[in-house]
Amino acid sequence: IAALAANPGCARRALLDAAGVDKDRTARHLGFPAPFGQSQFSITRGNAFETVVKENGCAELLRLLRELLGLPVAEVGYQDVESVGAHLRHSHTRALVDRAAREDGPAVFYDHPLLSLEIAGHACYLEPDVVAFQVGGRFHIVEIKSFSVIDGQAEPRKVAAAARQAAVYVLALRTLLADLGHDPERVSHEVVLVCPENFANRPVAALVDVRRQLAVLKRQLTRLTRVESLLDGLPEELTFDLAPGPAGGP
Repeated sequence: IAALAANPGCARRALLDAAGVDKDRTARHLGFPAPFGQSQFSITRGNAFETVVKENGCAELLRLLRELLGLPVAEVGYQDVESVGAHLRHSHTRALVDRAAREDGPAVFYDHPLLSLEIAGHACYLEPDVVAFQVGGRFHIVEIKSFSVIDGQAEPRKVAAAARQAAVYVLALRTLLADLGHDPERVSHEVVLVCPENFANRPVAALVDVRRQLAVLKRQLTRLTRVESLLDGLPEELTFDLAPGPAGGP
């Protein structure tokens, strides 16, 4: 979604995203494979780091938030939304967020929530790493990344990419709260970014202000042409099938 919003005038990109087309596979099929991709080592390291942050009911994340946000509680509840199954996760997330916003009870970590956001008339489903509900009625998006913070500094390009991604989640959660009749501003524009410190697996957290990314995202999303309008301009015989044509070509 962040990439699509960065190119709101690209009708081809919008159609490929709406149709759920695998763009990497399409590029390979057309003879233009991507020159590089994410390494298996990076994926494995990222999964291992996320496990460290989330183990024991997000105990390590609670330690970080106590320091970063001044949480005045000794412990926080934990809800694994994934436990209800894939088909119920979105409705279950809505119910949990609605209850948390209404009751303003103790802090709860919501793991594997499923949010949605309308993109050019097409419903997209999003899975942030964690949504932390803080005491005091504030929601925070928690983004867990495996790039390192060295001597208090992280690579600016990677932080910027994480901020753009997190802004999508903030907008989706604000949209959900507004749809449920709550104040969308209860979702903080400060995202909790968790990274490993100095190449070790010990997590460190920082607040990242995504107001600028939110403003750009909302502006770009309003410029996207609806999927139905894009489809009207295509020939009827066009398909997104990657099977070889009669002559063996694309």
